[in-house]
This record gives sequence, structure tokens and C-alpha cells, in this order.
Amino acid sequence: MERFKWIPQSLHGGHQDRDEDLLGEFEGSDSWSPLQRLYGFAASLVIGVAFMLLSLIVFYRPIKFGIMFTFGNILAVGSTAFLIGPVQQARMMLDPVRIYATAIYVGSAIVALVCALGIHSKMLTLIAIIIEICALVWYSLSYVPFARQMVSETFTSCCDTEF
Repeated sequence: MERFKWIPQSLHGGHQDRDEDLLGEFEGSDSWSPLQRLYGFAASLVIGVAFMLLSLIVFYRPIKFGIMFTFGNILAVGSTAFLIGPVQQARMMLDPVRIYATAIYVGSAIVALVCALGIHSKMLTLIAIIIEICALVWYSLSYVPFARQMVSETFTSCCDTEF
């Protein structure tokens, strides 16, 4: 009930300066303890990795593979929201350094699910999964200093035709 004490005051003109975050929670409201956040992170990560590993069992059925792999991937990536919070996670994903990788990752995850659930196309599902993996790797490299530059230079030198 503590959370809603400000409602009658705001209706009568008594405004309190409270910032609302993405999930509609107010600053200062009860939040999870560090141990609960760690448990949430671990549970989401373990379930996500389990889905991804179990998806390998049905690899020969690309539609089931695409669904399980994508859900597992989303759970694993989303697990960090338990540690740093969903708002900070969204801010970091929308950082100018990561925005393109994030957009490609989210878009390919959606396309993979649409291809698997709606279109039932095995080939399109596999293509979307490959793009999803590449975008996730590129997104993850953005957190390691100079990793993207090193990978880019390595691929450039491997693909260079002049010796």
C-alpha cells in the first residue's frame, strides 16, 4: 500500500517528484536484494543455456531448433537484466556503439520465430539463426575493449588477396 499513497495527493494537486522507470516502478520502491538478483540471473542464464543445448538435439528439425534456440538465446541475454536492471540493460543495448548489433539481433530473433512458427520455412529459420548468432557475437564483442577492431582486422587480413 505504501506505493499508492501518492495517488490521492496527486489527484488533489499535491505532486511529488518521482521518476518512473521502464517497468512502471518508482525510485525508492522495494527492489530485489543482491542475492535475489543473483538467483534470478543464474536461473535465467541456466534455463537459457539449457534451451540452447537442448535445441542441438532437434537440430535436424530446423523449426523446433529455431524456436528453442531463440528462446534460450533471449533468456541468456536477458539474464543480465537481473544484475544491472532492465532499464540499464536497455540503455546499454541502445548505446550508439551497440545499436546496430542490437537491432540486427532483435530483428533476426523475431524473424527466426516468425519463420519457424508462422511460415514454417526451414531454410529461412536457419538463415535467421545464423544471423542471430553473428549479431550476438558482434554485440558481445562490444563489451571487450578493442575486440571488434581486432576481429575486423583479423578477417580483413585473412580475406586480403594481396600478399
